[in-house]
Amino acid sequence: MLVGIAGVAAAEEQYGDGAVDIGVQIAELTEPGVLAMTVANTATTLTENGSTPTQRQFTGQLPTVTVTDTRTAEEIPAGAGWYVIGTSSDFIGDAGQPAIGAGHLGWAPHLIDGGDSGLVAEGDVVDTVMDDGDPDAGAPYGLVDQELLALAIDSGAIAPEGQWTANADLYLRTPANVAPGAYTATLTLSLFE
Repeated sequence: MLVGIAGVAAAEEQYGDGAVDIGVQIAELTEPGVLAMTVANTATTLTENGSTPTQRQFTGQLPTVTVTDTRTAEEIPAGAGWYVIGTSSDFIGDAGQPAIGAGHLGWAPHLIDGGDSGLVAEGDVVDTVMDDGDPDAGAPYGLVDQELLALAIDSGAIAPEGQWTANADLYLRTPANVAPGAYTATLTLSLFE
């Protein structure tokens, strides 16, 4: 037995409309302003890209880091400046494979929005222990120590801008014979003034 189902769409008719005004009273801040940092996400993933027969490379991006300063120029100590640094732990394998040292992780910082003053700058590129270079030249290798993401020399001069953003290209470089498996590390970002 076949059962037919028919649908009838009724034409909609409007029988009136209304509008609602929305108001809000925002009080002036009476608390002192603050200097703060937020990170857009708590995780990122590196994927293989640009490997060679002698070296494997895994790349990704640091989530956007935002520095916000709600202080007035009078609340900022004279000569104060802020900076964001990053330090990585070693990459630990999930199946007991040997750790990959933090020296294998590098970055290339990028200022997304440095404000109109031009007084906020991105940090330098940090190469890895796998990159060619002169270890005696004093260049850092990997995010082992506190490496600079972004900085402002004069917090008071840029206070009216209020907010700045930066991120970084991340790259993990390992020998070609690195043990396969899943690894995790923690990149700690800190804001100082």
